[in-house]
Amino acid sequence: MTMPADQPTPTQWGSTPTSRTRNTVQRSVNALLDDLAPERALTRGEEPKKAVELHRTPTGCVLQAEKAAVSVSWFSGSGSDPLIGELQVLVWSGVVSRRGSPKRREGATVVRELSLRPIEEPNTDRVWRATDSSEYSNLDLAALCNKLLGQQVARSE
Repeated sequence: MTMPADQPTPTQWGSTPTSRTRNTVQRSVNALLDDLAPERALTRGEEPKKAVELHRTPTGCVLQAEKAAVSVSWFSGSGSDPLIGELQVLVWSGVVSRRGSPKRREGATVVRELSLRPIEEPNTDRVWRATDSSEYSNLDLAALCNKLLGQQVARSE
């Protein structure tokens, strides 16, 4: 498969990544998701409505404002794949439908997409590389997701 000239070659992990490498990347994914949308403890009754609702799944999360959202999804590579996986950050206009929720007449539309891969051997706290070669730590990426949501909320008002 040939990559377009304007995009860097995806990070290759030599041959097949080891279990240790996959576990390290998975811990990094979990830490990012915990920063963005910590898992909620079960409570009795309903929680008060917030300006940004945080929804978590095992492989991603959605930060949903009234008319804008940011979703972060981890797509793990197969066991024999030299690519460990891909992290996708999508900025949405509208309300994102989630599994189990009723369908909405007006659907959300993607207004921006950011695709990232884990850095093979990070020598700093930057563990994610975007297709434009920008590198992010988990905290930098969480801050970027919140910034993108804020920008989209401002556009939708």
